[in-house]
Amino acid sequence: MKRLDINNRRYLGSKYKLLDFIDSIVEEKCKDYETVLDVFAGTGIVAAHFARKGKTVYLNDILKSNYCIHDAWFGTQTIDMKKTDNFIEEYNTNKYFNENYFWKVYKDTYFSSNDCKKIGSIREDIEQKQNNQIINEREKNILIASLIYSMDKIANTVGHYDAYRKKQKLEDKFVMFGLNIPKASKKENKVFNIDSNKLVENLQADILYIDPPYNSRQYGDAYHLLENIAEWKQPKVHGVAKKMNRDDIKSEYCTRKAANAFKELIRHCKAKYILVSYNNMGVKGNSRSQAKISDVEILEILNQKGKVKVYEKDFGYFTTGKSKIKNHKERVFFCEVMEKTCEEKVPQLISNDNFAKSPLNYVGGKFRLLGQLISKLPSIINTFVDFFCGAVNVGANINAKKIIAIDKEKCLLDVLKLFKSYKYTEIIDKLDEIIKNYGLSNTYLNGYKYYDCNSSSGLGKFNKDGYLRLRKDYNNPICLEKDEKTFMFLTLIIYGFNHQIRFNSEGKFNMPVGKRDFNSSIRKNLLGFCQKLQTKEISFVASDFRKFNIDSLEKDDLCYFDPPYYLGNASYNENNGWTEKDEKDLLAYIKKIDDKKVNFAFSNVLEHKGKKHQMLIDWAIENQYNINYLDYNYNNSNYQSNNKDNITREVLITNY
Repeated sequence: MKRLDINNRRYLGSKYKLLDFIDSIVEEKCKDYETVLDVFAGTGIVAAHFARKGKTVYLNDILKSNYCIHDAWFGTQTIDMKKTDNFIEEYNTNKYFNENYFWKVYKDTYFSSNDCKKIGSIREDIEQKQNNQIINEREKNILIASLIYSMDKIANTVGHYDAYRKKQKLEDKFVMFGLNIPKASKKENKVFNIDSNKLVENLQADILYIDPPYNSRQYGDAYHLLENIAEWKQPKVHGVAKKMNRDDIKSEYCTRKAANAFKELIRHCKAKYILVSYNNMGVKGNSRSQAKISDVEILEILNQKGKVKVYEKDFGYFTTGKSKIKNHKERVFFCEVMEKTCEEKVPQLISNDNFAKSPLNYVGGKFRLLGQLISKLPSIINTFVDFFCGAVNVGANINAKKIIAIDKEKCLLDVLKLFKSYKYTEIIDKLDEIIKNYGLSNTYLNGYKYYDCNSSSGLGKFNKDGYLRLRKDYNNPICLEKDEKTFMFLTLIIYGFNHQIRFNSEGKFNMPVGKRDFNSSIRKNLLGFCQKLQTKEISFVASDFRKFNIDSLEKDDLCYFDPPYYLGNASYNENNGWTEKDEKDLLAYIKKIDDKKVNFAFSNVLEHKGKKHQMLIDWAIENQYNINYLDYNYNNSNYQSNNKDNITREVLITNY
């Protein structure tokens, strides 16, 4: 008799090809584990992998068809394999089968008419054998599992039962295969067919492996026919695909409730280690394929439980259309559970570079220039002084023993101090509270349609009233706790026009409402940026550059200057915010640093909108400084010109 292994079935999201990847993570990170709970077990192949390594496994799935398979392979009830093999042989040799429920419902759809008679008759006989106590519960599940695997081999589908090939000529070819059931299953193994969130509240394991549905495709829709076989309640079916009512097996993980369900699962689970398989489908593919839980949400939730690291691997993705998903990554989020909420650095996604982008969209920010800038800085820096630090994109990403970030905008530095001192999740909770209190949009949770808006026109109309109330409260001179006022200011930046900062002559914040809100992109940037700041020895100084004492600077220190550009017209340079005197004072200040034999790097433009910065050019030439030209275009900023002939020459001037 030909036998099938546990992986010999077609199943959406099967992790068979990722077993080595998953195992490598476990071998690297998990010490002294004995039990593994596969809480969305599906095919059961992940649990099977660890069972072969001698571990105790617990499997759970909401589908009864999968439960039958799990019990067949991992159940502990005593079985007589010779008996079940004999029944399979009898089914294969019998040529006479009666009309039955399965034949009436499914003939000439997923299987030929004769094969439907055979499948239905076999299933009815299995039920009768158990009712007559000829077979026990696990032996029944072995026969059902064998039937399911054998059906899957010939089904007229593309691997699931959402539809069948209508023009396909169906042949009679059903043969029932045996299964490679292990001779002995560990007595401690357990299989379940309940809601995953309820199970984790009452079951403890060393490793919790989570592989939930990723998108809106309900597994009950894809495998309804196999559910019908497993349950054998012979319900009415409807539609072309012949589906029964599936309300009892619909998963919240395929809906807008996915993130909240995942949060509750993690909050209540009892494990030493958590591994979460999830992909980066994002907006690729059609809308049904888009992930219901974002990377940021997963990281936020897991970080409440312990230390997190993210692994990723190139992986092919199932799509119902003809499109091919390029650069698809399967991700495994690993969490080492701590007794208390992790107090250490916030995790970040593995990415193609090591730079973290500030969530503050400060005009003239140098994030896109970081690669070029850092390549032109000394390899060894003791103290890095980041003058005019702004959103501190440079300072946060520099490799130096000590960093001093200087800016005269005290309110801006207060925000940066929040990123340094507060845990990422605490910042998120506080911002979400302000957003809720002022009735601002939260597309991260609800999407644009919820607010009768779209990405193109933006959210300004919806947010305007709440934003103006928040701005008024922030500008009110009444006494507020310092951090509370800073969180309000951060919310204003996020919801303000182009996320920019501007104060009027009275010192009141006066930016109008913007088009965007606290979306996933900003949250993701915030996550990585908090991690960077919290791993750096960085201090923040609210000061005019002229007041910073350079006497303590030494040979291996570096002063980096990114001032408002004298030729520019950004929001921070309106109303003579940066004058000719300021420019001359800065050039003289940098010359003093050079005279002390301390290295400096100075970002500026030699030419902009048809104007040349002759003062700067003459200064650099006179002192024989090096002028390094950088390749950059100021898109999405007030530096941008409609006249493409107007060239901006971005440079980094150095004395080394």
